[in-house]
Amino acid sequence: MLKETFDAVASVPENPDSNHSPKAPNVGFRDGEYRSCNDVKVEMKTAKKKVLVVMGATGVGKSRLAIDLAKHFAGVEIINADSMQVYRGLDILTNKVPLCERKGVPHHLLGTIDASMEFTSKDFRDIAIPIIDDILSRGCLPVIVGGTNYYIQALVSPYLVDDVVEDMAEGSGNSLLGDIDLNSISSSSAFELLKEIDPIAANRIHPNDHRKIHRYLSVYASSGVLPSSLFHGNPAKKWGRADNFRYTCCFIWVDSSLPVLDRNINSRVDCMIDAGLLDEVSDIYKPKSDYTRGMKQAIGVREFEEFFRVYFLNNEALYTSAFNISHISKPKFADILHSKDCELRILLVEAIDKFKANTRKLARRQKRRLNHLKTDFSWNLKYIDATRAFSDEACDWWSALVLEPCVNIVRTFLLEGADSFISNEISDDILKQRLVSRELCTQYVCEACGNRVLRGTHEWEQHKKGRVHKKRFLRFKKSLGSFSPDQHTDNYADVSKLQIIDFISPKLST
Repeated sequence: MLKETFDAVASVPENPDSNHSPKAPNVGFRDGEYRSCNDVKVEMKTAKKKVLVVMGATGVGKSRLAIDLAKHFAGVEIINADSMQVYRGLDILTNKVPLCERKGVPHHLLGTIDASMEFTSKDFRDIAIPIIDDILSRGCLPVIVGGTNYYIQALVSPYLVDDVVEDMAEGSGNSLLGDIDLNSISSSSAFELLKEIDPIAANRIHPNDHRKIHRYLSVYASSGVLPSSLFHGNPAKKWGRADNFRYTCCFIWVDSSLPVLDRNINSRVDCMIDAGLLDEVSDIYKPKSDYTRGMKQAIGVREFEEFFRVYFLNNEALYTSAFNISHISKPKFADILHSKDCELRILLVEAIDKFKANTRKLARRQKRRLNHLKTDFSWNLKYIDATRAFSDEACDWWSALVLEPCVNIVRTFLLEGADSFISNEISDDILKQRLVSRELCTQYVCEACGNRVLRGTHEWEQHKKGRVHKKRFLRFKKSLGSFSPDQHTDNYADVSKLQIIDFISPKLST
């Protein structure tokens, strides 16, 4: 990993959910081996910054993979690229990685945006770029993780629809929408208006795709540019093409067969219900809400509208007391699944089934979009099939079939073209040292010595040389029946069942 220098580092908004430590050491450096920026001469004019991108449909383990990679490459910092996880709140519904499962890996843009705001791909790009530059300036590795492909496309491509619209608007006429307030018209009226203004654009989208309808109308209202004109000519050639990338990217596509993916999605929704999803959604429920803006666009909000409407209509007194008197607990919605109230039980089951079905549809759209990026946009997506890892969870196929191949892909990516980035003063051995596993960021657990925890490789090596440990180790080997006088006493890997645990950052432990 290269430590790059910049003339100026853009300021990054404070992220309360980011486990952001002070200035980090260079990636992969051993203790006491810190090297100054003068040791690495980066040709900023010709070299693009290296960024890792983990993509895939919902439910395939993207976040898990990114966190696991941090065990093998020091300095990993994750930037969330999920359009619903960027919002604050609904942690269960949006499946945010809990703090305790992040294993000390810094996360950015995870639960930082106000839930009522509209957060576009342009907003994501404008916030993510300074974060990436800051991560790179500290010699760390930015890992973009998420299933919102248009966020990722906006980030890595130097061309965005908003930018193209600005260029085209100079020669276009004024908007013909007049005083029409797009936020006040119904969804059906908005689609009819789009068909009248730009029938070609209207034919490209589903009448229920309220977000895109609103987006197209907003483009026309603000610039007078017909949305369909963005699909043809130079704008289409520029947008998201592999030869126009802002960064040097390594794209990892984690995938799974549809039957296995569907099973995972259904199981995950059931776990969400058990974890309190209905309580989360009830907190933001309002009759006749606008489900086209902010967090309320999330799958799993609209689906429960009818259930909550009937429930609160039948239990208005309970609703008022439960939400206005602090000592009265909220109703346990999940218990309705086992209640005698037939109407509510049926409505809840239907809502959960709809939630599952819409999530499965989302996964299929995401898979189609990734195929589109690969075939039509020439993105070099490194395909990883995680089907078996999920099919046979009794065996640890995840490490063998998913993690290890990805580690090899990332290591090769970081070493590629290294000679064009650095001077001849840096040897291959030094470069590889910067890509070694997180030796200084791990804990070693010696089972032979009563699960004693050792911090870092140096402490572990010193521990192995100790007289007490050697005696205990010999007894431990004998107890396992694997001791042979001819066997070398330093062969710990096969016997001591060494565990490696990520450090929890000092910030988390306070």
